[in-house]
Amino acid sequence: MAVNQLEDVIQRWRTIEDFKPEDHELFLNAGHTCIAQGDGTLLLNFIKDEANKHIVRSMGGGLVPALVSEVLRNGSSAVHCQAILSQLVQICRVKEVLNTLLQQVDDADPNAIADSIIVLMPLIQSVLLRMSELKAPGLSMALDSLQKQISKLPVPYSNKQEQEDVYGLCRCCTAVVTFVQPFVQEVKNQDTNSAATSLRATLLKFCMNSLREPLLQAQLDREENTTEILPLWNFAAEIMAILVVIQGSLPKILFYHPVRGQEDGMLEKQVCHPDESKACIAYLLFVQLIAIDVFPAVFSPVFVLQCNMEYINLLLSRKDESWILKGLDLHVKSLERLTACSLPVELLDLKPFHEVPQSLIKIMIECPIQHLRGRSLVVFQLFIEKLNGEAKHKFFRRIIKTSHHAGVESTILKNIKNQVEQTRKSIYQDGWFEGTRLISLLRDTICLPQGHETDLLHGMDRVMESLNLLRYLLIQKRGISTGEWTDLCHIAETYTKLLRVCLNMSKSYYGMELKRLRENKKIKAKEYKEASGKRSVKSLIVKTETLGSMPPEAQDKVLECALVTFDLMESLVVRIEEISEESQK
Repeated sequence: MAVNQLEDVIQRWRTIEDFKPEDHELFLNAGHTCIAQGDGTLLLNFIKDEANKHIVRSMGGGLVPALVSEVLRNGSSAVHCQAILSQLVQICRVKEVLNTLLQQVDDADPNAIADSIIVLMPLIQSVLLRMSELKAPGLSMALDSLQKQISKLPVPYSNKQEQEDVYGLCRCCTAVVTFVQPFVQEVKNQDTNSAATSLRATLLKFCMNSLREPLLQAQLDREENTTEILPLWNFAAEIMAILVVIQGSLPKILFYHPVRGQEDGMLEKQVCHPDESKACIAYLLFVQLIAIDVFPAVFSPVFVLQCNMEYINLLLSRKDESWILKGLDLHVKSLERLTACSLPVELLDLKPFHEVPQSLIKIMIECPIQHLRGRSLVVFQLFIEKLNGEAKHKFFRRIIKTSHHAGVESTILKNIKNQVEQTRKSIYQDGWFEGTRLISLLRDTICLPQGHETDLLHGMDRVMESLNLLRYLLIQKRGISTGEWTDLCHIAETYTKLLRVCLNMSKSYYGMELKRLRENKKIKAKEYKEASGKRSVKSLIVKTETLGSMPPEAQDKVLECALVTFDLMESLVVRIEEISEESQK
């Protein structure tokens, strides 16, 4: 039964206060019939009629689900349905219609999440703006429902995907910023009253959730030679702008950690800022330079780095490419603000200054993504360059003892050589890479920790750098006292003597493996020929685990390369022994 067939019933409804269940059923059936038959104009006129306002206020909310479905199904062609929805959210009981709309958000079709919430957000906003005392709780419920659905949408991985926006995340982010603007303005205008404080807490929670998801997963670096501002970058800028309005002080969020339960402010007691969100703020501020113009310039670069190290460590500890990239970029930008050799040794005793280098090393060694491994090495080297002499001295000892990786150890040995060279060329000398301090460092770094059982194939990087460092030090005699020279020669003699033993054992073993590999290859070829491919041949078993998983051709190359490297090591050992003997004569 359509609305125009209910004249007598409508007249009765206009005279009563309370409606029975059968009245609700009759009203909804009539409304649904109008929607299904496309009689939107008739239903809209009924709702607009001032005489029917009481009826619509009491029973109109039940039409919302059907109207939303019609709008989603027919889009812009469902003009009358959109107009009806706009009327209902202004007339119906606030709490009832808000709950109905939020239920529509929660029940959104997984394949049409973006379309659903973009239709629903303006309606929910209109309802919330009608509220007074319960506005903050209502806004909180709405944002929770909306962000829960938005979090289900895949985050674009590239600028191209962001422009295409197949799943609608970018549209949703743009829409949700528009959604919260009236409430941000309300906080800005009301300033310090209790209603504004509650709204501020709700908006702050929204910002923190947005920073953690999707912004931490998003690729926010803009392509070179383009001025185009992509939606997610713009979303990040809007979130930071809202933070500045509702919170005022970005340093207060980033650098200070209030104790829970303190009585110095309602907002801090109500809201706990997630570390992931604060890490994203630091990235947006110092890497993307969003809101940097309102960031106070009074903080020293060392203090900023010290505070950011916790966020850098958090980002680097995740096995997510976007997180790691943000951590590396934040670390670089924090270090670039420092002058060379300015970080004091005391910072190395702080937990983040121990954990971040270990995270960088882990990425360098274990990460399967090559550009992240390379980037981590660059950042690791930049960190070393910012340490002062004493800090470098301590840091080199620590990494040599803890890394257990030849490639990392070779990087440290190369840095020791560079520091010795810089110290000898520089007018200013801090004394940490000369004299007895240098000798002490060399004793801890130029050694073979596994003794004669050292695997030179896996440790060749460290061994080669150790030999290069010894050769350089023995050639550069200037400024070395007799006692220090004697100690240096003793270190060289001890190291080369043990290394010769390892070389003889390694050359013998790998030479024998290479011979066995080639003989096996001949046997396989002969057996294959005799069997005409009908009989299977057992695979070669090599003692070295790393070689065992390789095809025979690759094993041959590795073994041959190892033998060449051993010859090169031996030539360096001979040269070091010659220099040492000549100097003693």
